[in-house]
Amino acid sequence: MQRRLVTTALASLLALAATASLAQAPDWKKIRIGVEGAYPPFSEVGPDGKLKGFDIDMANALCAELKAECTLVQQEWDGMIPALNARKFDAIIASMAATDERRKSVNFSDKYYNTPARLVAKAGAKLEASAAGLKGKKIGVQRSTIHDRFATDTFKESEIVRYAKADEVYLDLAAGRIDVAMGDSVAIDGGFLKKPQGQGYAFFGPPYNDVKYFGTGSSIAVRKADDALAQKFNAAIKAIRANGSYKKIQDKYFDFDVYGN
Repeated sequence: MQRRLVTTALASLLALAATASLAQAPDWKKIRIGVEGAYPPFSEVGPDGKLKGFDIDMANALCAELKAECTLVQQEWDGMIPALNARKFDAIIASMAATDERRKSVNFSDKYYNTPARLVAKAGAKLEASAAGLKGKKIGVQRSTIHDRFATDTFKESEIVRYAKADEVYLDLAAGRIDVAMGDSVAIDGGFLKKPQGQGYAFFGPPYNDVKYFGTGSSIAVRKADDALAQKFNAAIKAIRANGSYKKIQDKYFDFDVYGN
């Protein structure tokens, strides 16, 4: 009889725990999204003080598809994942590549775009994109990015100069304080080469897309415990690609398929 009572009591406790767990599971009708605001043309602050860019429009489109009330939270890049795991926001939409290293700390949605990395320097500089060819040169990168890691491992005879923001890399390149910059090809093109300060500069060397460093594309990061939210974003990405919303946003910023292979 005592054993039966204990078994019944245990079953009741498990049922209560399951009910409590279900009650605590978020419905994701309100989502806080971490964005950078310093990575044109994907994310920047306009003259009116409002966030704009491809990442920002994608965040808004995905939230509309999910019928969720979303709040954009601006965060400096190198604090993105710590802030996510500290629950400052619920997801990151900030051109973050889904790499194996980052998967140790967060879960990712499917990609929402994928573009290669490139090197940029003064046009006609006759630089060779190799460790020996860039020996002694200063290469600027945004700190704690995939480009930082790749440049550090690849160009071992160069001085890697790290910056908090991509704009700071471009400023020092234009001022001659560094010789080369490395970053996402589309970000460099839209954030530097197509602007007045980028006149007289050009890409050199090959496009880089090694999965070891550059992952499987820019994706939405969520906390490990919130994989259900990643799955919701997966469905929303598929939906906006199917209904034309994705292409409409893409064509606002680019004249090519930014989604990639």
